Amino acid sequence: MADTERLSRRTLVEKAVEVADSESLDAVTVRRLAQELGVTPMALYWHVKNKDQLLACLSDHLLAEVTPEFEPGAPWNLRLRAMVEALVGVMRRHRFMPGLFALVKEEEVPSFTRATEVVLDLLSLAGFTLAEGWAVSHYLLKGAIALVDGEPGCPRTLTPAQAAEWRRQKRLALERLPADEFPRMVEFAKLMENETDVEAYYTFGLDLLMSGVETMAARKSQGDAPDDPRS
Repeated sequence: MADTERLSRRTLVEKAVEVADSESLDAVTVRRLAQELGVTPMALYWHVKNKDQLLACLSDHLLAEVTPEFEPGAPWNLRLRAMVEALVGVMRRHRFMPGLFALVKEEEVPSFTRATEVVLDLLSLAGFTLAEGWAVSHYLLKGAIALVDGEPGCPRTLTPAQAAEWRRQKRLALERLPADEFPRMVEFAKLMENETDVEAYYTFGLDLLMSGVETMAARKSQGDAPDDPRS
């Protein structure tokens, strides 16, 4: 970009997303972005004052992509699930996001603050206190991150032939376990022959996350309140 007048914070953040997606979050530096945009590093400091602000802007930009879809008047649990599903979807598109969240202060990311407010409101409709809702929102965020971080299957960089060999080696490792001591693990080895159904993995994981929240909400509606998470 020879014309520095076209440089904006949005342009800067979009380039940061591009670099992080194609390489890694570690590759996102002021010097690297300046090189990619054809400007001097000092030109970027008109838009972000330091690396921390850059990462906060990057988080805000990505969280703005979280656009849950649900029917008007949908109950609180369906709206909440739609939000978690949308967040997981964005993290699946941008695999560096879990690491990014660990580096930013949530209160410095406007999109995160707005999303948290919506979640707290939904959880209040479910009967949770504000303290409980805050804890639940935290658990859901960490659970969504863990789902994406823990996606099963072989490394994405492998070719189909390499992936098949990777699964074969995993199967053989399990089959070598003593069957009398680890019968379930040895039996599970047979499943390693097949590719992982990733969509089923995410559906099952979201069901687990949401069923816990829904069960607690049902208990509260029956007068069996959980312990205050602050105690």
